[in-house]
Amino acid sequence: MDFLFRSILALKTVDECYNFFEDLCTVPELKAMSQRLVVAHMLSTKRVYSEIVAETGASTATISRVNRSLNYGCDGYELVFGRLEEQEKDTEGKIGD
Repeated sequence: MDFLFRSILALKTVDECYNFFEDLCTVPELKAMSQRLVVAHMLSTKRVYSEIVAETGASTATISRVNRSLNYGCDGYELVFGRLEEQEKDTEGKIGD
């Protein structure tokens, strides 16, 4: 697992990520991970299950599992969402300069 995570951290661009993950994962695996991340983000912004199902096609079981991770997990989703929000703010500030 450490080798996998070090490999991911070595990637520098979105294009590199696309290339690496397309080599590493099947299309259904990538879609499942992407869907869980979107579900987590929607849950963290207080969206309701019915909206999430309608927008993502995720099952209520998947939404429940993701919600459990948000509430009782290691705060990995929140860490990433916070950093993405910081990056957005930094980008907006640079555009306005």
